[in-house]
Amino acid sequence: MAKILAINPDNPQPRLIAQAAELLRLGAVICYPTDTMYGIGCDIFNQKAVKRVYQIKGRPRDKPFSFMCASLTNISQYGHVSNTAYRLMKKCLPGPYTFVLPGSKLVPRIMLTRQKTVGIRVPDSPICQALLQALGNPVLNTSAQVKDEDAWLRSAFDVDEHFGRLVDLIVDGGELAPEPSTVVSLLDDSPEILRQGKGDTALF
Repeated sequence: MAKILAINPDNPQPRLIAQAAELLRLGAVICYPTDTMYGIGCDIFNQKAVKRVYQIKGRPRDKPFSFMCASLTNISQYGHVSNTAYRLMKKCLPGPYTFVLPGSKLVPRIMLTRQKTVGIRVPDSPICQALLQALGNPVLNTSAQVKDEDAWLRSAFDVDEHFGRLVDLIVDGGELAPEPSTVVSLLDDSPEILRQGKGDTALF
């Protein structure tokens, strides 16, 4: 059964964040709250942990997961960011958006699509931000939801019920009103909305 760690969603306790980051560093798969919903993730550089997430989600290997970075500066290490893309992202990050970009050589192959693209988020979540800073690496980001698309998991209790036997840690950040992120392709200078979710798309 997963350990449950209650962390203040507004003022995350550094000691508890350090515990979660250390587990990620050791290859743990965790559930955690974001600015959109509870997610499942791991250190993107731990291939064994990434493969576990594929198994948990029952996802084919040719559909890579997106991942979270701590900042726009951080994004530019893992994705090729044009001047247009930079200006657009600067307006709305951190926020509930996933941006599709050409991946850089730093991105592990298991996280790249066949077209060598990546999906990257900078969530507006103090817990996520603190975790990313403490770990020092991007964290894989996929929704903690059951196969029924309408069955959103709102709390750590819900997450534990469905994923508690499959993950190592659940970070309890309180109850959320789940809504997926808006996915925007920035592969060229004309942004393309691939999925409408939380977040204002008028910016694009």
